[in-house]
Amino acid sequence: MQRFVQLALDFLTGPEPVVLSQPPAPVAKPRPAAPPAEPLSEVFQPGTWHHPRANRLLKLGSCDVAYEFKRGKRRTIGLSVGPDGLSVSAPRWTPVGEVEALLHDKAGWVLEKLQNARQRAGELAQARTIWANGAELDFLGQRVRLVLDPAHGFAQVGAVLEPAAIDAPDAVGALRLGLAHNATETQIRDAAQAWLMRQAKRVFAERLDHFSPLLGVRYEKLRLSSAGTRWGSASADGTIRLNWRLIHLKMEMVDYVVVHELSHLRHMDHSPQFWDVVASVMPDHMARRRALKRAAVPLGE
Repeated sequence: MQRFVQLALDFLTGPEPVVLSQPPAPVAKPRPAAPPAEPLSEVFQPGTWHHPRANRLLKLGSCDVAYEFKRGKRRTIGLSVGPDGLSVSAPRWTPVGEVEALLHDKAGWVLEKLQNARQRAGELAQARTIWANGAELDFLGQRVRLVLDPAHGFAQVGAVLEPAAIDAPDAVGALRLGLAHNATETQIRDAAQAWLMRQAKRVFAERLDHFSPLLGVRYEKLRLSSAGTRWGSASADGTIRLNWRLIHLKMEMVDYVVVHELSHLRHMDHSPQFWDVVASVMPDHMARRRALKRAAVPLGE
C-alpha cells in the first residue's frame, strides 16, 4: 500500500503541508557530477531536541530527538515541528517501526526544522521587551522608546506618542507614559500594552473597513486576541479576531492578516478559490506572508 505522509511546520500563519508525492521528473541532460552531499553529522552539530511532552526517543544522524508520539483517528502519519520540538501523529494501526522508519527517511527535514525552530526561539528571546524607562519596542514597524513622564500634561489616557523626526532616519519616537520614575516593570508593561491595544483596535477597524467592501464581504465584530499560535481567525458569524501584537509590525503585514481573515468570510478553507479572493486585492500576498513568518514578535510579553 502506498504510504501518505503530511509534514507541517507550526507558524502563526498556519502550517503549510509539504506534498511528498511528485509527478515523474523529465529526463535531464547529463550535467557535471555534483560534489557528494555532506553527511548530517557534519551539517548539524550533535545535540538533543527534547519535546516537553516527549514519550519516545530516536537518534537521527548524530542527534538525539525526544519527540511527542500520539495516535488518533487519522489516515496518515503527520510530522510537525514547532517551538516545543517534534510531534508525531499516527493512525492507531500503524506500527511504531514504520513511524520510525519514516523519521529516519525524513531525518534531513526534521533536523532542519528543529534547527530553524531553535534559531527562531533565539530571535524571539532577543526581541523580548524589557519593560523599563528607555526601553524600545516596535509600533507599526517603527522603533519607539518608552519614556516615564510623571509630570505629563497630555489629555490622552495613560500615554501619548511623539513620532520620530521625519528628517532623521535613525531617530526613534517617544511613547510617554504617565508613570512615576520608580514604576515597576509590571506597571510599565501594563501601561504600554494598554496603549498598544487601543491603537491596535483603532488601526484594525480602519483596515477592516477599508478592505471589506473591496472583497465584497461584511464583518460583524472585531475582537482582539492574545493567542500564542495564531495571528487571526474568522468565524462564520462574521466575527474577526486579530492578535493585538500585530500592531508591532509594518502596515503591509497587518493588511495581509486583515485580508486573509476577511477572505475567509467568502471561503472557510484554504482552497484555490480562497487564495484567488486574497489575490484579487493583494497580488503580492505570498511575499507578505513570508515576511510575516520571519517577523520576530515575542508572544509571551
